[in-house]
Amino acid sequence: MALDQSALSELLDALRAGGDLDVVREALALVLQALIEAEAAQQIGAGRYERSATRTTHRNGSRTRLLSTKAGDVELKIPKLREGSFFPSLLEPRRRIDRAVLAVVMEAYVHGTSTRKVDDLVKALGVDAGISKSEVSRICGELDAEVAAFRSRPLSHIAFPYVFLDATYVKARVDSRLVSRAVVIATGVTADGGREVLGCEVGDSEDGAFWTAFLRSLKARGLGGVQLVVSDAHTGLKQAIAAVLAEANEDLTAFRHFPVAHWRKLWSTNPLERLNKELKRRTNVVGIFPDDAAVTRLATAVLIETHDEWQIADRRYLSEGSMALLGPISDDGGQPKEVRRATAELVAT
Repeated sequence: MALDQSALSELLDALRAGGDLDVVREALALVLQALIEAEAAQQIGAGRYERSATRTTHRNGSRTRLLSTKAGDVELKIPKLREGSFFPSLLEPRRRIDRAVLAVVMEAYVHGTSTRKVDDLVKALGVDAGISKSEVSRICGELDAEVAAFRSRPLSHIAFPYVFLDATYVKARVDSRLVSRAVVIATGVTADGGREVLGCEVGDSEDGAFWTAFLRSLKARGLGGVQLVVSDAHTGLKQAIAAVLAEANEDLTAFRHFPVAHWRKLWSTNPLERLNKELKRRTNVVGIFPDDAAVTRLATAVLIETHDEWQIADRRYLSEGSMALLGPISDDGGQPKEVRRATAELVAT
């Protein structure tokens, strides 16, 4: 195990001068980092910048890891590899505990468990000290980062011939008033027959400007190739579709212009109803949300679960062969010349 001689010399000088706890923490960090580098070199088959016939991969930067010790928090650098993964064995036991706690707290939040119950859940894992409100906030902050990434991810990777738009409702406080808020959900069927959750937003269901902004955000993220929009009959939504998605004509039988094999999946509202039912099951546990941001966090986290399940499903929503029967999209990869809109009278759950 090789230690940085310059850093080691400085620490020794500080210790001789009667160094305090900060010096001890720095010394601990130096030793732990050296152990991590040694283990990484063993897995890679070569040290840093070393030429070796036993090398199996190369370093690819590093990620930081904060380790809490009796001497204080120590920031360590965990090497990343070009191929494969590496995590130091000296941190493995803590990683298992940390992941368990994170999983419980995040799952509790996603499932709508009130924060006052989270402490009991953590103690059930054997963490007798429980978990503080600040720690719950930090963990939920990490969840917010995941939610933000999902809500802003590009949609230009494939065309979405079919788009479904719907809304469900929750109670939340807005300007100290308890009001009903719409959780708008957009899902799409891809050109190869798969399904994806495109996005969601929270606002006033009858506000046309709200719906228009939501649809424009989807287009800005790259949504294209839309040939049919299936939606409910909200006035604001109908106006927004007409304004944003090309020359959308309202037609209750629009699905008849598409492959017969698709009709049952297009006229049925079951997929939308199942998604809304699952969302309501989670949000009902919370009851009244403090604000729109809290609704967005929980709703998106639930939708991410659904989206991930769709990606690993054994069967496509519509067969790839039947999707090939659809007409081509426009040359620029955007909307076809005519986008049809099927407006179904859906009952909001």
